[in-house]
Amino acid sequence: MNVDKKTIRNRSTDAVFERGETYRDEGRIQRLDRFDDLVTAAVSGSKLYDVTIEFGGRSIDTKCICPYDGGGDCKHVVAVLLDIAADPPQDESERVEAVLDDVSVDDLRGFVRDALADHAELREQFLAQFGDEHRSVEEYREEIAQLFEQHADPSVYDAIDFSLFFEIAKQYRDRDRYLAAATVYRAVFEEVDEKYNWVSGAYDHYAQTIQTAIDGYADCVLATDPSPEEFDTYAGVLEARATAEPGLNNHQFRRELDNLEERYE
Repeated sequence: MNVDKKTIRNRSTDAVFERGETYRDEGRIQRLDRFDDLVTAAVSGSKLYDVTIEFGGRSIDTKCICPYDGGGDCKHVVAVLLDIAADPPQDESERVEAVLDDVSVDDLRGFVRDALADHAELREQFLAQFGDEHRSVEEYREEIAQLFEQHADPSVYDAIDFSLFFEIAKQYRDRDRYLAAATVYRAVFEEVDEKYNWVSGAYDHYAQTIQTAIDGYADCVLATDPSPEEFDTYAGVLEARATAEPGLNNHQFRRELDNLEERYE
């Protein structure tokens, strides 16, 4: 995990970097775990915030569920990066790999089944990776609606983490199941757009979430090599959002609809 103080400082504003240093010095990092190149942590602020950091060669991808929408990383991410730079955490993947070598197929199957029974999110990822069916747009939208309800107080100030849905979509795309992936992307941009009037913070996060979902949807639609009739159906989904009320993101959907039509032609 190649990260140093200079790199961390360059990834944030001076004020945020100083706050991140203070958070680390105050012992606000409640949990920090590493599995291979992925680090997950929880940092206490006005509430407990989940931080995810993934190292990939020279790149560092960071996420935090806090409402920060300024430039660079937030103070919670900075605190965790500083902790990693000072004392790289032990890689738990090494212990897991060592144990996996000695586990029988039957024992492993039993463990996986019990874990899938207890963890709905893990179960959904498992089915996306190995199953033949997929859930409907309405089912995914209901899950996303529940996330908004959980975060509303009464408005939504935090950046809700939608990474599970994007990971599921990626797993479908990796298996060339583009319509299944498009279903997930559609659910994300439709429900986030529908709930946009609930948002009172982290606006950049939600705008980027919609954009990422639209981009994924468009790529998957085109990957199916649709007939003109099929394309009209898929494009109609974006057109419906472009004309929806109250229309907070109509321009974004209209622009992407035009882009999709140009790419199809």
